[in-house]
Amino acid sequence: MAGRLIVLEGTDGSGKSTQFSLLCGHMDREGRPFRKLIFPQYQEPSSALVKMYLNGEFGPHPSDVNPYAASTFYAVDRYASYQKVWGTAYRAGELILSDRYTTSNAVHQTGKLPEGEWEEFLRWLFTFEYGRLGLPEPDLVLWLDMPTERAVEMLRRREGETHTKGDIHEVDTAYLARCRSVAATAARLGGWKRISCVDGSGRVRAQEEIHREIWGAVAPLLDSNAKNA
Repeated sequence: MAGRLIVLEGTDGSGKSTQFSLLCGHMDREGRPFRKLIFPQYQEPSSALVKMYLNGEFGPHPSDVNPYAASTFYAVDRYASYQKVWGTAYRAGELILSDRYTTSNAVHQTGKLPEGEWEEFLRWLFTFEYGRLGLPEPDLVLWLDMPTERAVEMLRRREGETHTKGDIHEVDTAYLARCRSVAATAARLGGWKRISCVDGSGRVRAQEEIHREIWGAVAPLLDSNAKNA
């Protein structure tokens, strides 16, 4: 029996890593067994092309690498992970939580194309990874929707605090704005659940408030998985 795959997705600066940590912590406190994945796998050889791309070795701008090529870089890393790390557990019925997945290719690569080609590319991407490569399709994708101007503020703050510079995605504000537009299209096609990171007045919501909404979406799937175990 196949397991369950839950994915947390969001543009850079959306607070995704923080929310993923809160979700995993909640799972631990409740004693719910799960496996944690974080993509890309920067520590593994399978991410070599991803790192070269993000470091600007193929060009200083995201658009210097076409979306089909860039998506393949990331897909190879996921395929290696599935074969070596978590595929057996998933097929045995275990629960998998993932920080990024195929969904990140959808968000970050689609916008390199004219808007009229977005849906065609997204269909190619999902067929390629879930069909041709045989990677599991997520049972639930939670998309953290952060307005671009707020995301950029958070990214610049993080760079200042860590004395680091963002990758070619993170430093390109126009690119990040386009990614947010793409995510809305991908969410509609893929049935993702949107989690707004701001309230009605445009203020960034508290981390715990966002987490409660995420948990409210995840918990029913966990209970369903337990009943079927």
